[in-house]
Amino acid sequence: MKKLLDRIPARVRNRYGLVLGALLAWVLIFADNDIWRLWKNHRELNRMEQQSEWYAAEIGRTKEQLAEIANDKELLEKFARERYFMKRDNEDIFVLVAEER
Repeated sequence: MKKLLDRIPARVRNRYGLVLGALLAWVLIFADNDIWRLWKNHRELNRMEQQSEWYAAEIGRTKEQLAEIANDKELLEKFARERYFMKRDNEDIFVLVAEER
């Protein structure tokens, strides 16, 4: 038994070291906010921050387009015709869709 205890380092034989090791293992592995969830949440936060930046840029671009369209009637008509297929009373619209192979 003495030989077995001599093989174990003194830090591990110490009861405070055992308690500290068990507590550390519990926090890193078994707790609700373990290291794995912390890493996943950090990745998710980074992804959401990138999305937020992209949406902010899109909002800015859309506001610029809205300002352009609000000031120019011809541009407004062109936008309505291209995006929403609006037409005048004496016109017909044909939408051509490419065949997928």
